[in-house]
Amino acid sequence: MFGLKTPELLIIFAALLLLFGATRLPQLGKSLGSAIRNFKKGISPDDDEEQAADSPPNNKAAANKKLEAETSTSASEVSSSKISSKD
Repeated sequence: MFGLKTPELLIIFAALLLLFGATRLPQLGKSLGSAIRNFKKGISPDDDEEQAADSPPNNKAAANKKLEAETSTSASEVSSSKISSKD
């Protein structure tokens, strides 16, 4: 790995531990991982669009939109039935 052996990696890890502290180091790793993941998504958006078109959406926003559409449809059906019953 870049010509680094175990002692060099331990020294780098110890320096990072001293700079950022034990509590902050996992947060840095997590944010670095998510940054790399987002960077990879940004490079290849074609694959994500194809997968999104093939699979149904599983997020809350899509579920809320679907629920709102169903609710507005049923509300318009109720109001149209009330109008037709008055005639």
